Amino acid sequence: MPSDTLALVQPRERLIFAVKWGASAIQIMGYTATGFGWTPWNLYLFLVGVVGWFAVGALWNDKALMLVHLVALGAMITGMVSG
Repeated sequence: MPSDTLALVQPRERLIFAVKWGASAIQIMGYTATGFGWTPWNLYLFLVGVVGWFAVGALWNDKALMLVHLVALGAMITGMVSG
C-alpha cells in the first residue's frame, strides 16, 4: 500500500534533512569563526560539518559527495596533526 511505503520513508528523509541542514549551519559557523580568527574553533566546526555532509552522501549513496568530503576530512586531519 503506498501510504505504508510513505510512512517508512519519512523518518529517513527527516533524518537526512536534519543532518544536511545541521552540517550546513555548523560549516557556516566555521566560516564565521575563520573570519574572526577564532582558531582552532573554526577547524573543529569544519570537521563536524564535513563529517555531517559525508554522512548525507552516504545516506544518499552519492559517491561524489562522499569523495569530496572524505578528501576534505583527510586534508584537514593531516593539516591539524602536522601543524
